[in-house]
Amino acid sequence: MCGEATVTDRRDESWVALDAGADPAERSRQLRCAHEQFTADGRLVRPVRPLVAASWQRSARARVSPDGAARVELGEEDVSAYRDGHPLARVMPVVRELTDAYAGDGEHVVAVCDAQGRLLWVEGHPRARAAAARMNFVPGARWAESAVGTNAPGTALAEDRPVQVFSAEHFRRPVQTWTCAAAPVHDPRTGRLLGAVDLTGGDGLAHPHSLGFVQAVARAAESELALLAPPPVHDTIRLEALGRDEALLVADGRTVRLSRRHSEIAVLLACHPEGLSTDGLLVALYEDEAVRPVTLRAELSRLRRLLGPELLASRPYRLSAPVDADFQTVARRLGSGAVAAAMNVYGGPLLPGSQAPAVVRLRARLAGQLRAALIARADPGLLSDWAYSPWGEDDLPVWQALTAALPRHQQAAVRARLTALSAEQSLATGQSRATGLQPPRA
Repeated sequence: MCGEATVTDRRDESWVALDAGADPAERSRQLRCAHEQFTADGRLVRPVRPLVAASWQRSARARVSPDGAARVELGEEDVSAYRDGHPLARVMPVVRELTDAYAGDGEHVVAVCDAQGRLLWVEGHPRARAAAARMNFVPGARWAESAVGTNAPGTALAEDRPVQVFSAEHFRRPVQTWTCAAAPVHDPRTGRLLGAVDLTGGDGLAHPHSLGFVQAVARAAESELALLAPPPVHDTIRLEALGRDEALLVADGRTVRLSRRHSEIAVLLACHPEGLSTDGLLVALYEDEAVRPVTLRAELSRLRRLLGPELLASRPYRLSAPVDADFQTVARRLGSGAVAAAMNVYGGPLLPGSQAPAVVRLRARLAGQLRAALIARADPGLLSDWAYSPWGEDDLPVWQALTAALPRHQQAAVRARLTALSAEQSLATGQSRATGLQPPRA
């Protein structure tokens, strides 16, 4: 019988799947029982780790079915072209050098995915690869947690840390014969999440050594990216502001994390290379018209001390070097019709927590343009990237477009989410009418 002890909170965390001396077969049996209980009534009991419990809950909220297989979104030619242009393509020789012997001796699979959980490379022992292919663990398949539930690469991306997933800790039953360890890989210059490296195999991977090994491979990949990066261009400022409240500014070989207000100022100055006056910045930054110019000047003085007077000029206030901003890259690619390339750069809404009037307008305009382009393109993979993202999980028109774009035999899970989302928004509309408030926009 299943134990009734409930799962503790995240402070009682264990990142390793099996404690020393634990019996894998017995632990697997206990986990299967706990999994059946959770999928039946939502209750979480030991021995489910808090890491896994949180992932199961996210999987349930995303309407992931405990059965079924991952969806292959890119065919052989499409995935080949996509991964050739991906930043992680440059570090695959290092990944192979470190993992080939380990995977071959242990009959494991080595996989590398992008930041959306789409598998780009799946290599390793031929017999293990053939078995993994039967559950669509193949290049082009999406293994994001929001698409297939708890799994090592998807959960490593969701948690942004190395994880192990053992046996029935996997949310989907067809995957529960496997054990995996994965670690995220970041751009060493900007900290942007690029993807993850994964090891998939048998129970033998449920060991601290495999977690440490895959983390070491990910760190080696990041070190290789740093070595391969072009030398800093001293007359260009790079600004990363998508999907983060605190922007990263890279200039003269330095990477600076800006405060929220400084992030807003940097974004606005990037959009106005000709510069802005104090009054122009006040209107753009503050809803409260009572804010005095001296308040803004103090912020600008602090920003100048942080960046240096050679980067932030005044009269008018402007950045004194050309700016390469991620949100401007998205806009340029959209303007040229490169929707897939734009989506690959889009890391989320522009400074999502900002209430500065000008930033709110910029954020809404960029997201609206990209969203409209995705719906018009009707590409299932691109629509999935948006629909399964934190900012797209409640976007009814995108879920409708995704349903229409998929072949009928792949629509079941998406239709279930669409039905639930339609019901939620209908309820919200009814409640808003009853209280006289405007319903939220989709």
